Amino acid sequence: MTTIKIQNPVLKGFNPDPSILRAGDDYYMATSTFEWFPGVQIHHSRDMVNWQTLCYALDRPDQLDMKGIEASGGVWAPCLTYDQQEQTFYLIYTIMRSTNGNAFDLDNYVVTSKSILGPWSERIYLNSSGFDPSLFHDDDGRKWLVNLEWETRKGYEHPGSIVIQEYDPVRQELTGTARSIFRGATDMGCMEAPHIYKRDGYYYIMTAEGGTGFGHGVTMARSRELFGPYESDPCNPIITSARLVNLDRRNVDDYLKPYQYNPDSLLQKSGHGSLVETQKGEWYIAHLCARPVLPQIRSMLGRETAIQACEWTEDGWLRMIGGGQSALIEAPAPELTPHPFAPEPAREDFDSGKWNIHLNSLRVPIDEEWASLSARPGFLRLRGRQSLFSLHEQSLVARRLQSVNATVETCVEFEPENYHQSAGLTLFYDQNMFYYLRVYYSESLGGKCLGILYADNGTKVELTESRLPVADWESIYLRAELRQGMLTFSASPDGAQWQQVGPELDGTKCSDEYSASGHFTGAFLGINCQDSYRRQITADFDYFEYREHS
Repeated sequence: MTTIKIQNPVLKGFNPDPSILRAGDDYYMATSTFEWFPGVQIHHSRDMVNWQTLCYALDRPDQLDMKGIEASGGVWAPCLTYDQQEQTFYLIYTIMRSTNGNAFDLDNYVVTSKSILGPWSERIYLNSSGFDPSLFHDDDGRKWLVNLEWETRKGYEHPGSIVIQEYDPVRQELTGTARSIFRGATDMGCMEAPHIYKRDGYYYIMTAEGGTGFGHGVTMARSRELFGPYESDPCNPIITSARLVNLDRRNVDDYLKPYQYNPDSLLQKSGHGSLVETQKGEWYIAHLCARPVLPQIRSMLGRETAIQACEWTEDGWLRMIGGGQSALIEAPAPELTPHPFAPEPAREDFDSGKWNIHLNSLRVPIDEEWASLSARPGFLRLRGRQSLFSLHEQSLVARRLQSVNATVETCVEFEPENYHQSAGLTLFYDQNMFYYLRVYYSESLGGKCLGILYADNGTKVELTESRLPVADWESIYLRAELRQGMLTFSASPDGAQWQQVGPELDGTKCSDEYSASGHFTGAFLGINCQDSYRRQITADFDYFEYREHS
């Protein structure tokens, strides 16, 4: 092992459910994107220390239809694999359409591509029996789909079992009958995220158990036969951050398990693993994790991705190098040539005519109809659509928050004509929890003004006492500053002289732990334009700048 260390998390901010692979000398990870568009963020590395966002796999409506989907629905837990013989990438993913009634209405699909950069194929429907699908390529050439089959019946153990069914890539369909092969390696409960690997004559099944909260963990089991029976690793879970290994498999309703917060660990919620082997035979597990803000214990950055170095024991079980089960903030790096990437610019000036890879929209694609880089060169023109409370068509463009100490700044030109119209800057978790510094028309003040509107677990709040008249401001500079998750908005007419707008706000509420809806994504910072009158008014944004600080 080299003296260079992997610094975790390697993918900061909302990047959960990693699926890692190696193709030649290149490493790729796919992560969940939920209701954000484009779908499935793909990250690239050549040394597993340095990573950059490379592309998105699902960038067309025929691959990803999400209009009206509830927050924390959409794309769950993609599985990215590579068939060396076919020289083809396979991506399996779930679209979670509704969790109402605990029924979990969803669809699982596969897309393929000869290049990681795409274009990815039209989607092929697989099944709808449960989430976290994964594709296993056996060494005899056959392909097998595994997923958690979601249990909906009263009196049966939840969440269900892992099922397997053969996939025919020529006919592009599942064949035969699905078989139940696994019900968990421990009694931690909430089993999900199955992946199958083959080594030295054993089939290994890796799953997540304990729920995707503070009781989370990575577990392993093995069998000489693909269909089992599988024997559990005697040291399960092999990775966790939990304070205690809680063997309460029937407690599936409390997935967060805040009592499992471990004050001795810098990484929390560690679980949902994916395994990769380097060119030199070294082994690593990518897994999700979180870094809550203290003392509130709120993970406003969402679930992130870490990597741990592992090794196989003489009796064929996988262990973290150095021993123990606790996910590490620092891990040994592989014996690979360092490959850092050039730093990315903090400011997007909207001058290139191309979309910044970090800017996303909600549920529907960004297109010229409502977000134009050409209508006024050097500006992003947003045409107002629905409010931030909507599940359908907002004119919101946003990026992941990757540090609880960060500043975002923009400059907007906007002339609202009535109170239905607004434009501005937002810290956004979902339609039930956001903060919005907006320019709008105030009848009581007789003109254009700045004010703060926010949603607090679905309750709309307007801070009318801190409104700022800006009728004579042609350009309005807006800033959102986060310090340990506490949010302050400010504004300026010239970008030089700034004044605070409203009080300090608790940005840590934009988190899974504060959400009353049981959601599990992460905070974004973005710019928005709303027109609940005619869907016509436009706002011109000159730039969008994101900086992190200590």
